[in-house]
Amino acid sequence: MPSFDIVSKTDLNEVGNAVENVTREIKQRFDFKNSKSTVEYADGIVTINADDDMKLRQLHELLQGHLSRRKVDAGVLDYQEPERAAGQSVRQRVLIKQGINRDLAKKIVKEIKGTKTKVQVAVQGDELRVTGKKRDHLQEIIQLVKDLGLELPLQYVNFRD
Repeated sequence: MPSFDIVSKTDLNEVGNAVENVTREIKQRFDFKNSKSTVEYADGIVTINADDDMKLRQLHELLQGHLSRRKVDAGVLDYQEPERAAGQSVRQRVLIKQGINRDLAKKIVKEIKGTKTKVQVAVQGDELRVTGKKRDHLQEIIQLVKDLGLELPLQYVNFRD
């Protein structure tokens, strides 16, 4: 029976490369001259230190731009609440989303079952496996999930015939 997996995986090496490029650009840009703004990456968490809120927003744009150049969707970024540090400086943690959480998996399964298409959906950890008798049904499901407009970028992998 044909099947495929719905996953949400992020290439963490590319995230690290993008953060390195942002750091390099901060050192070269005139508007960050004499600034203590930094972007660091470790263990799936990007930490942004900025002098003020305006520089924090600029660093958000830089990070998203460099991620998109590396073909990493900016939807994987989960911005936490900014914290005040010494003086006017601001610190913010950005989590990199990996996998499909339970709530989103339930929503996707409910939508797929609501179509009455002859497919089975199984939740396997942080991914979904969709199996059906016909390849056309699976392609309909892929299009349905794409049309849901979810904020988390999904990939459709491991297609077996």
